[in-house]
Amino acid sequence: MMNSAATHYELRYLPIRGNGTGYVFPCDCEGHVDLDELSDRARNDYLFARAVVGRELELPAVLPEAAR
Repeated sequence: MMNSAATHYELRYLPIRGNGTGYVFPCDCEGHVDLDELSDRARNDYLFARAVVGRELELPAVLPEAAR
């Protein structure tokens, strides 16, 4: 379980094609997402993103939240 001090990172899934949709989720420094902290919609989006890596989305990157 993550605490609030450990959530200054984001797991970023970018689309393989430039015009697709990407996804960003709060995570810890190792890329672990606390599913219990996500809304229902965000949890569904996260599970979808994981399922389509390599087809629609690139492998995710763990980045500090400020790196946009």
